[in-house]
Amino acid sequence: MHDLQHLSLSQIRQLLNDDSEQLTNNYITKNLAVVRQVPADIMKMQSAEGPLILPEMRIFIVREGWVEPELNLTPHRLEAGELVFVGPDGIIQVGNMSPDASGFALSMNNELFGLAIGSTIPKAFDGHLRDFHLHLEPDELDFLDRLHQLLYQNIHRNDNSRQTTLHLIRAFLWTVDHLWSRHEQENRASQSRDQRLFSDFMQLVNIHASREHSVDFYASRLFVSPRYFSGLIKKISGRTAKEWIDETLATNIKIELRYTGKQIRQISEEMNFSNVPFFCKFFKRMTGQSPHEYRTSR
Repeated sequence: MHDLQHLSLSQIRQLLNDDSEQLTNNYITKNLAVVRQVPADIMKMQSAEGPLILPEMRIFIVREGWVEPELNLTPHRLEAGELVFVGPDGIIQVGNMSPDASGFALSMNNELFGLAIGSTIPKAFDGHLRDFHLHLEPDELDFLDRLHQLLYQNIHRNDNSRQTTLHLIRAFLWTVDHLWSRHEQENRASQSRDQRLFSDFMQLVNIHASREHSVDFYASRLFVSPRYFSGLIKKISGRTAKEWIDETLATNIKIELRYTGKQIRQISEEMNFSNVPFFCKFFKRMTGQSPHEYRTSR
């Protein structure tokens, strides 16, 4: 087993240090990062060091080129003009990238997020999504870039106002939420009712699969009968609802086995299995390996 490394804002600051040229166009503290040009050293580290846990939320927008990261173990390809959000404690590994890849980013811890947003939390950031990405039109990319630059410039004013900084962060986040919401509405409008139900099912699975393993749970949350629900998921995706649940559950178990030091009994209990032998039997069926074999394999 090898531990999954964390890469916090404080660690990024230490890696770059105060004298680094990489900090010339970037503002990074333990609470907030306003990055006009994502440091190449950090991109290389994320590519070489394996998967990393990001304790703080991150929003990254590609200006030029392309990047191929894995976000929460799912591969993505991000082209110029695409935005990606990774929630707190998200797992990321940067794979291939073009030589001209560049972009800007905003990151903050939960405390600063709360101060900036206040009591009304944008739906895109309310915790129901571990990550998302969306394509920006040129005018949308330009608007976010200028808003981001204004935030950066305000921070560096000698007489900068903390409240102005918080309001600019809030404006940036609400703008991203608006773009995400419109993107979601357009997607749902182009989907049939059955496809929307499948999308809602996959959202629920990503949130609850670690604890809820039965088809009945998801059918009840979607207000359909288990029989109708099972047939619909099979028709839409070619796989049964139970297969989707079990695969997501197995992936979550793999993360716990490979990247934490938890005992197998503890993982079994946290994943809501009735006993350890049943947990081991399930994992063996899904992966062909026992939990111990998977944990010690490389």
